[in-house]
Amino acid sequence: MSESLSHIDAQHLDDLALGSVFLATGGGGDPYVPKLITAEALKTFGPVKLLNPVDVADDAFIVPVGSVGAPTVSLELLPSVEDAARTLDAFEKYIGRPIDAVASFEIGGGNSVIPICAAAAKGLPVIDGDGMGRALPEAQMMSYPIGGVKPTPALAYDYAGNQATFETDNTETYERHIRAFSMAAGGMITAAEHAMTGRQLKDTVIPGTVSFSVALGRLLREKRGQADTLLKPLQELFKTSIYGECRLLYSGKVTDKTTRIIGGYDIGEATIEGFNGCNDPLMINIKNEYLLARQADKVRASVPDLITIVDYETGTPINAERLRFGQRVAVFATGCPEFYRSERALKVVAPRCFGFDIDYIPLEELLS
Repeated sequence: MSESLSHIDAQHLDDLALGSVFLATGGGGDPYVPKLITAEALKTFGPVKLLNPVDVADDAFIVPVGSVGAPTVSLELLPSVEDAARTLDAFEKYIGRPIDAVASFEIGGGNSVIPICAAAAKGLPVIDGDGMGRALPEAQMMSYPIGGVKPTPALAYDYAGNQATFETDNTETYERHIRAFSMAAGGMITAAEHAMTGRQLKDTVIPGTVSFSVALGRLLREKRGQADTLLKPLQELFKTSIYGECRLLYSGKVTDKTTRIIGGYDIGEATIEGFNGCNDPLMINIKNEYLLARQADKVRASVPDLITIVDYETGTPINAERLRFGQRVAVFATGCPEFYRSERALKVVAPRCFGFDIDYIPLEELLS
């Protein structure tokens, strides 16, 4: 089990960012700049209280906040210290109600630290948990709407300070509208959405993922080294977590990687060829995140289970927008939280929801 944290301060950020990139399966946005601005916010405003979801009052008002857009854009359209807090300020004004705590869309890369930056500036606690337990590309794939939380009223804030508000009757429609605004605003925005009560949070959040990311990041830092030496310590950490299974699928060199921004997402494919040249290459399908790993006609892992690509020499996880030709990498697969294996969740996150003509088979049932 990961350690129980009562607060997040600057000393936790490196490990949080590192661990969350591993869980982000390539998505969530690069954490480097969000981590810097969050460190500045914590330096200015002090540590942020980390709330276990079970300790949240049933009538508390919880608002998730984070970035929406194509992760590639986040390397150029950089966030500011004020963006996330200003988004929450505008959201409070829009609905006429103060926020009691901040939550995360996803425990993924930049989106794992943006809520902490907002919470620090607002003097609010942040929930130890998120809406995915990983990163996924579309709003309806969060645990909050799967559990019945309405997406709107919602508010988005762009880099120039422009705001847009949303009122839709379902999350699929909201996803189309927020994605269109993101594209019109340069490809990346900050949004406050899926506001909920403490009771709703307890019923829908993927718990403990912030503190688990800190523990995972610490392991990756302390055990930094060749990827195959990480397998055993990773398995020991994951087996007592909400994730369970962890496998090393493949090691080799990136021989091809192509992505394009289509409809506000980074969409493409990567090819990894084994170091010995004897095995079939591993193909990775990308839609912001690494979604499917195939070797010849064999599925090695698929969404909603987690696929993570790391630098082979250091074990450092690599965001999809930073994956490059010639990199020496290793590919890990990890089981997803039980919530995402439920029938209601698989209706929106199974491989067929992404256009893959396969059924979801849990990682532990696939042959290694």
